[in-house]
Amino acid sequence: MDPTDRAQLPPARPHQKYTEDGQRMSEVLTYARRGSRFTPSQQESWDAHHEAWVVPDERVDQPGLDWDELFGRSAPRIVEIGSGVGEATAVLAAARPAYDVVALEVWRPGVAHTLGLLAEAGAENVRLLSVDAVWCLEHLFAPGSVSELWTFFPDPWPKKRHHKRRLVTPAFAALASSRLVPGGAWRLATDWSEYAEQMRAVLDATPGLTGGPVERWADRPVTKFERKGVEAGRPITDLRYVRDATA
Repeated sequence: MDPTDRAQLPPARPHQKYTEDGQRMSEVLTYARRGSRFTPSQQESWDAHHEAWVVPDERVDQPGLDWDELFGRSAPRIVEIGSGVGEATAVLAAARPAYDVVALEVWRPGVAHTLGLLAEAGAENVRLLSVDAVWCLEHLFAPGSVSELWTFFPDPWPKKRHHKRRLVTPAFAALASSRLVPGGAWRLATDWSEYAEQMRAVLDATPGLTGGPVERWADRPVTKFERKGVEAGRPITDLRYVRDATA
């Protein structure tokens, strides 16, 4: 394909974006891809469930992606950014059968592990997608269409030179707020105090969002990331922000 033709394609995935003259763009991403090798149990879970519960990356390149079609019903929708190995996803989704959960995770072994946990929990109301969360929220969800947004223990990118990679920025907070239904909640948790402070500063300044630190969400199971933070002596911060009903 001619580079000028490629430039006309929609930027379905960040690593496929091009400039107007067809040159690949170097982008700042909020995640880093890790190894993709499955354990035997992960492979078994992948083989058994990926066709039903994993949305192929290339599907977002096709027009007309319909979440109702992918879930086989129309229901309130929750988006989880960074579902990891699915410890929280499976528990929370199983307890909310009336909701559909879109879990975004780029680490494929984590996706495969999640599939096994979903099967064990009987949580068939989850679809997993390994596409950049910022792009996904912008292009695959209409304004006012997300009932809740979950962001538990996102990569803190602790080195100062990497702070630009953090997910919670003014631009993303504005996007997230616009996708929430009026009264919809964005729940976050982190074990990095400095990142928690940044989150609060950003979210407090985002028009249409109201909230702040809250007690630990009892529904959220303790994940390995939380245990590691506690064992390292780092305090856990839970945040909850709600989109104003009039926003």
